[in-house]
Amino acid sequence: MPPNVRKWFDLPRLLHTYKRRTPLVLINGLAEQPESWFANRIHFSRHFDVKIPEILVYDGSALHEHIDGGGEVTVDYLADRLAVYLEQFVQRPPYHFVGSSLGCQVILTYAVKYPEHVSRLVLICPSGFHGDENLPAMEGVKRSQYDTLVKSVFHKGRFATEDLVKAFERKFQDRKWKKGVLRTLRGTVGHSVAGLLAHVTQPTLVIWGATDQVLSNVPGSIRAADRIVKVRQVVIPKCGHAPQIEKARLVNQLVVRYLKDKLKTIPPALDPERFLESASRPKAKSRFAATLSRPIHG
Repeated sequence: MPPNVRKWFDLPRLLHTYKRRTPLVLINGLAEQPESWFANRIHFSRHFDVKIPEILVYDGSALHEHIDGGGEVTVDYLADRLAVYLEQFVQRPPYHFVGSSLGCQVILTYAVKYPEHVSRLVLICPSGFHGDENLPAMEGVKRSQYDTLVKSVFHKGRFATEDLVKAFERKFQDRKWKKGVLRTLRGTVGHSVAGLLAHVTQPTLVIWGATDQVLSNVPGSIRAADRIVKVRQVVIPKCGHAPQIEKARLVNQLVVRYLKDKLKTIPPALDPERFLESASRPKAKSRFAATLSRPIHG
């Protein structure tokens, strides 16, 4: 029998055994979407149907039409854009979500509004839980100190490469891109999702960086996250505001195991209680506290 004919006879069996992978939606914060997940998307794609909706493109026509029409770039606006994308271009709920920083606020807003569409959540260094945010991004833009902007995200200066700094500098030379960034900062800085936390019903993993320089109060944010009904938390030592880049291998393992319900225990080194206990001690006696107070050097 010719090979092509044999394939047609096998089609019913193949369709019966074929199973589409669960959609995994990645939502980043102030950084643009695809670039933010370069260290994760290939690994995640081995297990899930990965989607990266570009709901925040700073020089995109949709964003600027919204701005020029008098609209503000808010968390609610971004959550609505996410809903439109999923309803029109994916249409396979329930979804897994992984968010970072501001992106966590977006997916939490979506999850509370559409709980039946959400399976599990992973929140990486979520903002808006407790306290203010330190935004060297603002000063970096105002004073054209792009190295300060980039270095503030990481614990180790080696991740703030010269090429990455120059890439941001080139971006900010584009007036349309810069306008999109500044209007997004204006509409989202200071927004809080603390009131939503108790209404999140989906299983949720929260990943923190112990030396996060963007969140002003990591211990307070950890305690706030305990309001989520089905929450598990980990704190990664010697890690800043972008664990998905700085500790990519560990984060990839944690995310996949959690989304597949195989993360049965938390390693002692990542235990948030251990972090909170250490952070509460006098700085001279606390390794965690000493690390948190140490300035970032390039």
